[in-house]
Amino acid sequence: MSNFAISVENIGKKYHIGGVQTKYHTIRDTLATAFMSPLRRARSLLQGHSSGAADLYEEIWALKDISFEVDHGEVVGLIGRNGAGKSTLLKVLSRITEPTEGIARIHGRVGSLLEVGTGFHPELSGRENVYLNGAILGMKRFEIDRQFDEIVDFAEVEKFIDTPVKHYSSGMRVRLAFAVAAHLDPEILLVDEVLSVGDARFQRKCLNKMQDVSHGGRTVIFVSHNMSSVTRLCERALLLENGRITDDGLSHKVVASYMQTGLGTVGAREWADPNLAPGGEIARLRGVYIRAASGEATDTVDIRKPFTVEMAFDVLKPGYKLLPHFHFVNEEGIKLFVANDLDPEWRGQERPSGRYISKACVPGNFLAEGTVFVQASLITLEPIIRQFYESDAVAFQVVDNMDGDSARGDFAGTMPGLVRPSLEWETQYYPNGK
Repeated sequence: MSNFAISVENIGKKYHIGGVQTKYHTIRDTLATAFMSPLRRARSLLQGHSSGAADLYEEIWALKDISFEVDHGEVVGLIGRNGAGKSTLLKVLSRITEPTEGIARIHGRVGSLLEVGTGFHPELSGRENVYLNGAILGMKRFEIDRQFDEIVDFAEVEKFIDTPVKHYSSGMRVRLAFAVAAHLDPEILLVDEVLSVGDARFQRKCLNKMQDVSHGGRTVIFVSHNMSSVTRLCERALLLENGRITDDGLSHKVVASYMQTGLGTVGAREWADPNLAPGGEIARLRGVYIRAASGEATDTVDIRKPFTVEMAFDVLKPGYKLLPHFHFVNEEGIKLFVANDLDPEWRGQERPSGRYISKACVPGNFLAEGTVFVQASLITLEPIIRQFYESDAVAFQVVDNMDGDSARGDFAGTMPGLVRPSLEWETQYYPNGK
């Protein structure tokens, strides 16, 4: 067996943007061309290609000079803003797209989940597609039989397993596609961020399954905009920017670098266009902010000082009791705590239409150092209806210091733990014994 599962050397992928206005050919033109002499046909083709139409094209490099290796059993996150080249790279690794230059060597059976229903034949039933995908992976029928019931159970499509896939909803297709990709024993699993199609419960289920897959020794490359999922699943991460790898290392360090460059989630986020803002019929999210004690938006928090997390939202329909709340998640995907709005002025009260700004104050010497992601959510009460849930709406760095007046005191090493409170200590001394 090779020392690596994936080896990429100087991969580049170039696309041509634009096109050539070509003459429409009738059937008579096609037949006439077919029967003309080979010499005349070659001359005609050369004249067509030398018309100067190539000048209408614009070259775009989606990937450029990409090189890295992934060991067997390694789980690697692939992060970067939209358009950075993440999906293109996965398509190259999946052999869906040929690179313009360079070479990608894959050692092992590859399972890909790049788009909803990738690899599914719409006219075939769910059952037939499971066996088709297994055959494409080179599996024997008895191997697929062994996993079939578990796939159907995981995908929650038992009632529809013999229905043509073209009649499936997008959620059903993504559930079955993920179940097939994760259960049919590929040695290498490539997953793009298609899990956003499913509901929150199924997303958690998929993430747990991917964790099981990684613990089983299979190689995984995982593309996601959810930084807490990346740090939870992946020990290593690659950061893509404008088609190039700009960082490669431990996932929590690469995620921190991503945020600090301003490319990732930052300490303030707004939705200026209300039509694009997350929300339901009753309330809509308009902004989330991390604010220092001075009131300025920030993405860096001194571990010793208090700060405020702020949510701006519009109430569109009056007469509902609302509960804004924040979820705080660390870089390992562990939920630190949930903070519900307990402001006595509005707690349990029906709210009129208008703009609201809810603020939660977090004390100093409470959180441990590291990256913290804030998920902003709001529900109605009586009945409970979620109006919005924005995962990783903002994020911030908690920075410790070496001044000796934080919870670390005079200790300069790494301090474990989810929180880092500065507790009151008392010492009694008895020089001659008690």
